[in-house]
Amino acid sequence: MESKLHILLCEDDENLGMLLMEYLQAKGYDAELCLDGEIGYKTFMKGHFDLCVLDVMMPKKNGFELAAEIRQQTADLPIIFLTAKNLKEDIIQGFKIGADDYLTKPFSMDELVFRMEAIMRRVRGKKNTNVTQYRIGNYTFDTQRQVLSINGTQTKLTTKESELLALLCVHANDVLQRDLALKTIWIDDNYFNARSMDVYITKLRKHLKQDPQVEINNVHGKGYRLIVPEVKDEN
Repeated sequence: MESKLHILLCEDDENLGMLLMEYLQAKGYDAELCLDGEIGYKTFMKGHFDLCVLDVMMPKKNGFELAAEIRQQTADLPIIFLTAKNLKEDIIQGFKIGADDYLTKPFSMDELVFRMEAIMRRVRGKKNTNVTQYRIGNYTFDTQRQVLSINGTQTKLTTKESELLALLCVHANDVLQRDLALKTIWIDDNYFNARSMDVYITKLRKHLKQDPQVEINNVHGKGYRLIVPEVKDEN
């Protein structure tokens, strides 16, 4: 992580809030804890934040009210709701306000971080319009056109193939965590989405088979690694 992301964390359960704040800080985030919605809004107005994690049931101003006020100031700031509620109506209300994700208590802190990373990856992807091409061995991958090219031959990729290959390129020669890929592209890491991702990995291997230096390897229990030859500095 190039610079610490500033997280607005609003949770009225002080014990849970402190645990979450300390966990996020240990993961390299700069998290600021607020114990009610009014303090949360005042803190939001005073600072600059990259993402909000809001508990729904808070005193003075609940998470939905706080999110609505934040949305009046900015339409782009990512928001994740934390709640003990799992009623369909509450979830729909949260997304209507402009939530990017929704976690029902109890939840894994690892899952929260995965979802935060997935959201921020999508946000960066929308903002970063300069990086549109990757070299993958002898291949050129145009992410905007979703085209993979080699020796004058072009292959048009599907949207899912393109998203998955772009994510592999970001992690080239390193491990792309399976959970991160699922939650970034498929949003949910359930069994059916996991099987779907395996199918797309197989398709990408076929698309990349013309360059023997390029491989997509399974990393047992972790995910996948896109192997590409290192680009040598001609200077």
